[in-house]
Amino acid sequence: MTDDEFNEFCGGLKATTHVVQWGGSNVWKVGGKVFAIGGWKEEEPAFTFKVSDIAYEFLQDQPGLSPATYPASRGMKWIQHYAQPGLSDDDLKDYIMQSHKIVGRGLSKKKQADLGLHL
Repeated sequence: MTDDEFNEFCGGLKATTHVVQWGGSNVWKVGGKVFAIGGWKEEEPAFTFKVSDIAYEFLQDQPGLSPATYPASRGMKWIQHYAQPGLSDDDLKDYIMQSHKIVGRGLSKKKQADLGLHL
């Protein structure tokens, strides 16, 4: 997945906003909370996303994937896809979509309703 494909995909998810921060990374949010980050690697695109506890255990040691350094150091379950073989584009999109849902579910019920989220 390219940076442009990543941004197009994230922008197509419900109630998202995009900012460029943290050294030029593409940061995607739902309800003001980060669910996906593109950037941080110059060699090839890197994508970071929140995962469930089970997905974290499964993905953290896969080739091309690792716990995202900063969030993992604080006990959060975030994975960074940084190299091949990593995930296929379809699997990466699925995990990003799941991240969007996980983060969206953490919002208050009122905020979810205001954003039109039906999680």
